[in-house]
Amino acid sequence: MWPTFAVVTFAEGLLLHYLPPLTSGVEIVPGVIIASFVNLFLLGVVAPWLARRLEGRQAAGASSAPPRDPSPNGAGAAARGAGPPYEVLLDRIGIGILVAGALGLLAAGLASRPLIVSETEATEINARTVRGYALRHGNAETRANVDAANTIRIAEGYFRTCIPANDRRTAWCLFVDTNRRPPHVREDSSPTPNDKYAERG
Repeated sequence: MWPTFAVVTFAEGLLLHYLPPLTSGVEIVPGVIIASFVNLFLLGVVAPWLARRLEGRQAAGASSAPPRDPSPNGAGAAARGAGPPYEVLLDRIGIGILVAGALGLLAAGLASRPLIVSETEATEINARTVRGYALRHGNAETRANVDAANTIRIAEGYFRTCIPANDRRTAWCLFVDTNRRPPHVREDSSPTPNDKYAERG
């Protein structure tokens, strides 16, 4: 069980980094640490509980079985009634839980991958659209500050991007809908920067 713990924990750390179930992964070392804590909980709490339950069911089944034994010394009944010892059950269940957890993490990462790629593409499209629009329609101050633009996500594929003024107290803001092709841009009449806009919402 413990060699499996080491291998699975390291593999899960790699999964959390390269194929995370969230929109952003974690570094490998923190991922391994997170996986080790989760797996220790599974082995220290869940696996012993399941092993005790299974051992109890086996003992109950053995005691309720009819006492028929064709062998002269009773060895046949003992062989039928006895299940694997607790340590063997714990080892098997622990390995099963570790492997199931790793497969679940892999499935979650694969399931979320299209969403992550889509969100990344939408963010990149928004950045290109805002830059092009600002260079075409913005004033000199806006064009000079376009690299300081910041964005908040309003909905899936829908963003509010603000290019700050020189005094940073106001901003020129755009709503960008990347769900349309080409993306649709609408200027926001409010000069409220995104940090204040998010607080207001």
